[in-house]
Amino acid sequence: MFAAIEAFLPEAVAWRRDFHAHPELSFAEHRTGARVVELLRSFGCDVVETGWSGTGVVAVIEGRGPGRRIGLRADMDALPISEASGVAFASEAPGVMHACGHDGHTAMLLAAAKYLAATRAFAGQAVLIFQPGEEAGGGARAMIAEGFLTRYPLDEVYALHNMPGLAVGAYATRPGPIMAAADMFSIEISGRGGHAAQPHLALDPVMIAGHVLVALQTVVSRNVDPLKPAVLSVSTVVSAGSGACVIPARVVLTGTVRSFDLAVQDLLEDRLRAVVLGIAAAHGGVATVDYLRDAPATVNDAVCAGYALDVAWGLSGAVDGDVAPMMVSEDFSEFLNLVPGAFMFVGNGEGPLLHHPAYAFNDAGLPFGAAWLAGMVEARG
Repeated sequence: MFAAIEAFLPEAVAWRRDFHAHPELSFAEHRTGARVVELLRSFGCDVVETGWSGTGVVAVIEGRGPGRRIGLRADMDALPISEASGVAFASEAPGVMHACGHDGHTAMLLAAAKYLAATRAFAGQAVLIFQPGEEAGGGARAMIAEGFLTRYPLDEVYALHNMPGLAVGAYATRPGPIMAAADMFSIEISGRGGHAAQPHLALDPVMIAGHVLVALQTVVSRNVDPLKPAVLSVSTVVSAGSGACVIPARVVLTGTVRSFDLAVQDLLEDRLRAVVLGIAAAHGGVATVDYLRDAPATVNDAVCAGYALDVAWGLSGAVDGDVAPMMVSEDFSEFLNLVPGAFMFVGNGEGPLLHHPAYAFNDAGLPFGAAWLAGMVEARG
């Protein structure tokens, strides 16, 4: 199988580099989706559907007889980042870049589709999911809300992500939690603007925001069991002020909360709200908290993780079956909440990390991702 996929690696590299040069943001993957449809139809897939969550594409490849319906998912969207990778096929879209390798994931699934459609050495059905909107969040949730799992009730579902720092040809996953839930918050603190030289006549929201920012660092350290992972980060501080001598009327703080355990997730939200509202009130200000639970924790089914590792071992001698859980998030978790399955990391070699302007997907990893995806269908169909 690996050799068969590697034989058309130049085609897959060309697809990937074309996607890279023409990145599209979440839910705007029109060109990408159209090219995916064109290729899937050329491969002879039995069903090719468009329009899932606007730009998503779903294809079905029939096996040689009755069997399981196995889902394979790739994400298609890019990030609002200006590229600094220096590659010859760099983004032609100003301020938009495939800085997370979704162009590579799409090419991997296309390569798997080409192989599976040509060989059909499996039972059941392969259902290929080219998902929009992973970076902005909500793409998987939107497809499910539109009835994807009703139309295609999957028996199992699998996905992957490239990983800088992991050697090309290496694989890593684990049973149970592998990535955290991602919550986002926005805190607006309102006071009363005035002259910075007369603070007694104003109600300073910057000062209140400072107290809030420091106190939020105790939400994890003084409320969560130290043996349960959790992160709370304030990422931006935005003031409506206009100069050094002006006390603004409002300040906005935004950030993220990460956790694995639902009880910890509930605790973190409750304590964040209590700390913010209490400190604002104590200083005479008013605060509002907008708290969004974006993607749930990504939790691999233990049995399916075993299947995923078996396929990986058949392709490589470098397999980590107990990789440490990560505090990053993935909306593939929405599928795993409803269907048994597993998420696999595939090596991208050394280089800048994901979401960095200089990040570069390593095309040498394409056949390893494609072969693992196809292998999951052949092993589990």
